Amino acid sequence: MPAFSYIALDPSGKQVTGSLSVSTRAEVYRKLETQRLTPVKVSEDAKTGEALKQETADAAPPPVLKRAQLILFTEELADLLDGGMQLEQALRVMHERQESVIIRTVSGRIRDQVREGAMFSKALQNASPSFDDLYCNLAAAGEVSGTLPQILRRLAMNITQMHELQARVVSAMVYPAFLVGALVMLLIVFSTVLVPQLSEMLSKSRQELPGITKLLMAISAFIGSWWWLGLIIGTTLGLLFRSYVSTDKGRLWWHRAKLNIPLFGPVLSARFYAQFASSLGNLVNNGVPLLNAMKLTAKATSNIFLRGILQKSALIIGEGVSLSGALRKAGHLPTLLVDMISMGEQTGRLGYAMEKIAMRYDKELDKKIKRLTALVTPVILIFMFVIVGVVAYAIVTSIFQAMSSARAKA
Repeated sequence: MPAFSYIALDPSGKQVTGSLSVSTRAEVYRKLETQRLTPVKVSEDAKTGEALKQETADAAPPPVLKRAQLILFTEELADLLDGGMQLEQALRVMHERQESVIIRTVSGRIRDQVREGAMFSKALQNASPSFDDLYCNLAAAGEVSGTLPQILRRLAMNITQMHELQARVVSAMVYPAFLVGALVMLLIVFSTVLVPQLSEMLSKSRQELPGITKLLMAISAFIGSWWWLGLIIGTTLGLLFRSYVSTDKGRLWWHRAKLNIPLFGPVLSARFYAQFASSLGNLVNNGVPLLNAMKLTAKATSNIFLRGILQKSALIIGEGVSLSGALRKAGHLPTLLVDMISMGEQTGRLGYAMEKIAMRYDKELDKKIKRLTALVTPVILIFMFVIVGVVAYAIVTSIFQAMSSARAKA
């Protein structure tokens, strides 16, 4: 086990020296704290290969923060730094007093690395995969510029906005999906329960049935006899589709096709434009060079097709072309979006222009979501009404015809 020499101060201010045999430098600080000693200098005497292997074996997998936990961590750290605490002190407070176990663990891991001399942005990368390149690069910019609390607060706002964007898109899809599920269940009940009972009842009357009733019974009989074949075909097609979209070519096709789906495609596109403008504006406003900002924004884009457009634009920017010119050459982005970026470049306020673009597309996303729910819901309800109406009409017509035949015979 490696040995560390230390120089520390006791509660009375007297200098104390010594050495400790521990696995890491962070453990030296922890032991000194338990002895009420304030470390001044800690230096490593020796570190054997055996100790290195032991540290690697003892290392636990990095914890993963959920979106809400990431926002809470960022906001709380910004509050503590704004309150006048040093970074190491703020991380210690979070490690000792935070209620969330995962946040305590992450804070402790970051604090250990910071105390060993690591940069905060590097410690973030090593502490948890939840801190992506975008987050870590903004944190690095805050360290260099001395504006870490402000950047953390902006990061928290940006993450919250992205979370709300995703939540709004998901919520817009939930109700139509619920209606589609209800429609499928209704069809199953009609074809497997109601129509067979109607068929059995009317067959006893031995009367000629209306054409619509015969059609309904034929469909019900087909579903009852061949449902397993439909299940096999549907499962096979689903597996084939999943296998295809798992390939690079198939994933690219599907991510592009989703943007062209009527009603749903415009919602996904508006969400991307808002996210792209917000992320890029945040990076530019915090001093990240435009080329690096574009590369980071491209990495943060989940849609493969749109990511390719941003990566192509970044390559063009590397050749000395402006952002608006690169986006125009890459294509597929709205002309209005590119023109608004061009105006921001001409006025020298690109970051401000990107924030305005994000606000504009955020509002447009709300409109598209409302339009989606306003159009999809009535269409599905009308379809359900038509199915119920057809079945009800077939039942009533058959019953009245049977009654009329019975009266005529009487």
